[in-house]
This record gives sequence, C-alpha cells and structure tokens, in this order.
Amino acid sequence: MTNTDAIAEQLGSCYTAVVHDVLRDMGHKNFLLPAELRPLLPGKTMSGPAFTIEGHPDESVDNHDTLLAWTGILSEAPSGHVWVCQPNTHDTALMGELSAETLQKKGLVGCVIDGKIRDSEFMVKSGFQNFHIGFTPRDIPGRWMPVATRAAIHIGEVRIEQGDFIVGDRDGVLRVPRDIAAEVAEKSVTAMHAENTVRSGIMDGMDPQEAYLKYNKF
Repeated sequence: MTNTDAIAEQLGSCYTAVVHDVLRDMGHKNFLLPAELRPLLPGKTMSGPAFTIEGHPDESVDNHDTLLAWTGILSEAPSGHVWVCQPNTHDTALMGELSAETLQKKGLVGCVIDGKIRDSEFMVKSGFQNFHIGFTPRDIPGRWMPVATRAAIHIGEVRIEQGDFIVGDRDGVLRVPRDIAAEVAEKSVTAMHAENTVRSGIMDGMDPQEAYLKYNKF
C-alpha cells in the first residue's frame, strides 16, 4: 500500500464532520464544497486524491470531437483517484453509465461533478459513488468540450488542485490539501476515537458537561 493509499484509507474511515473539525481547528478555510452537491449513494463514504477536469459548453464542435476528447480523459484517469469535474454548465450530464463503468473498472473511487449526471440507476446498481447537483438525460456530444486536466479548478469557493484529497459522505464533500493530508488523516482518526469515548460515557450516564470537561471533546 502506498502512502497515498494509506491516507485515503484513513480519511475514508472517518466521517466528514470529524475531518471538517480537524481542518477548522488547524485554522484552514474554504475547504467545504457547496451543499448543493449531493451523493448518489448516501450511505457510502468516498475518499481519494483528486483527478481534476475542467471544460466549457461549446456548440461549435461535432459529436466526434467531443467524444474523442472525452474518451481521452477517461483513458488518462488514474486508479485510486476521485474524478473531480468543473464543467461550467448545468445544462448537460457530465457522467453516465458507460463513463462510470469505465472509471470503476480502472479503479477510480468515485466522482465529484459541479453539474448534472444521467443513467443514475445504473450507477446506483454498480455502487459507483457520485456527488452531483442534479439529473438530466441531455448528454455532451456536440455541446461541451474539456479544456484542462490535472489543473487547479474551483467548485464554489474551494480551490482544488490535482492530488488534493477529497472526502465525501452523506453530510457533504471536503477538500484536504495534499501537503497536510497525512497530518489531517492522523488527527481525524484520533478525534474520531475521542468522540467514541465521549459517546460511550454519555451512553453510560455521564453528564454531558462532565464528559466535555473530562475529554475536552463534544
């Protein structure tokens, strides 16, 4: 297991609320992606380094141009990563059945798309996690073109660079800067264990304020 895999596994073992609080307590800001991004599979946590894609609407291209560029990006997508796309449009679906199956087969762990998706039932059945803002059957051929991969993108106010870690669950999606990801992962695991200790104390009848003062956690 590589260090990247280990960090992804640690972050994936935590819920986003814990990771959020660790980043907050470390003094970081602008790491919470917009609440409009909702998981296709609410009960499934997603964690991995970002593979970033940006594109724009473009009706001057034909279907072949779009699909040639799109399949090229699918070929480039690295295993173990999260596909993170800023399409700069909400009019077309930026993920569908064949693309999702391709990414899943290549070992990607899921997607974050500041846009819409289609073929959602197929992705639910295959278990491929996908954070998105909605659905549409309208696809991209002749309507959209990618302009960059592995470059910094913005989703809402959050800047995401290639290799930053993405953590998502039912509560939302976070960006963990790659240069502090190992520290955040370690602190998040420790914090989660501390919360479990507090939870056990409360369930055993400990007064909540007493528990907070004893464990400095709530």
